[in-house]
This record gives sequence, C-alpha cells and structure tokens, in this order.
Amino acid sequence: MTTPVVGVLAVQGDVREHLAALAGAGVTGRPVRRPAELAEVDAIVLPGGESTTMDKLTRAFDLHGPLIARIAAGMPAFGSCAGMILLADRLLDAVEGQQTVGGIDMTVRRNAFGRQVDSFEEDLRIRGLSGPPLRAVFIRAPWVEEVGASVEVLARADGGPGDGRIVAVRQGNLLATSFHPEITGDHRVHGLFADIVRAAV
Repeated sequence: MTTPVVGVLAVQGDVREHLAALAGAGVTGRPVRRPAELAEVDAIVLPGGESTTMDKLTRAFDLHGPLIARIAAGMPAFGSCAGMILLADRLLDAVEGQQTVGGIDMTVRRNAFGRQVDSFEEDLRIRGLSGPPLRAVFIRAPWVEEVGASVEVLARADGGPGDGRIVAVRQGNLLATSFHPEITGDHRVHGLFADIVRAAV
C-alpha cells in the first residue's frame, strides 16, 4: 500500500514542526507553496501561525482558490490554531477583508483565549484518541463558538478562561484544533489525521 503524501502549507507558521509530527505518525510530509505542489499531495495541513498573514500569502501565492477547490472536492485537511481559522466557514473578530478557505460548518472567534501572554497548557480528553489525556498548548488561540449539525465536537476546554468552549472538531475528512499538537512531541492527533487520509485515498 502506498504511503499517503500530506502537504503542509508552507507560506508561514509551524511548518517544520508539522512535517516532523507527520513523519512520527507514519506518513510522508511535503511543504506546499505553489498550486503545482498542492496538486501532487493527497491531503493538506494548515499550520499554526498568524491567520491574517497566511490568508494574504495564500492569495499572493495563488493557493487560495486551489485550496478551496480541493477541500470542496473532498481532500482531507487538518488545521491547527491559525489553520482552524482558515478552515472555518465563518469568523468572529476577523480583520477587515480577511478570508478563509472554509470547509467546516463552524463559527470561530480569533484570539479568543487572549494575547500571547495569555498562552497556556492543559490536558484534554479528545474523542477518538486512546491513551492518557493529551497535553494541549494554546497560543493566541481561537475557539469555536458554534458548529453545524454535521460537525463532530472532539474536545472542549476544561477550566480556565474558555471553560467548556469547543477546541477540536471534525467534519468528514476535515479536522481542526485550537491548540498546537505539532509542538508537543505527542503525535496522536496527527495519527488520527493520517488515518483519515488513508481512508480517503
């Protein structure tokens, strides 16, 4: 069986960390900066970073339209933090003119947990992951205000400023987290995404 190739949007953000986590989850990762590179991968990761910058750069690199098209056609995608914002159909507290690629029927609030100084970690139980709770790192993180009927809630914040807020979701082949699983060395979220990719291809 051929190993799936998962692209990581490489215009800004935690690209190397996601590539390492994908390798740890047993799939091949590849940076994606151009439409031709996007066409060669089976799935895409939208990394943590700065969502407004990533939005501008995906449009500058002519990736915005192709990303929308591939995701709408069923390509698996995983977004962490800023990547969650990019996958949202609707945004709150968006910068004027900010666009998403969409795909997940959810409303996401940017920087909902506060500024960089408000970053924190907590242990989360995530539906679909076996083993102990996952250590989740939140850095200027968004949260999900509401989801449509087709969206599965995988985790909610437990305590702190966002107690009870949705921080991980799945809709079909699309996965998104408010936190950064790429920086902890725990590859279970990437393993879940790898399973989604294998089932899709």
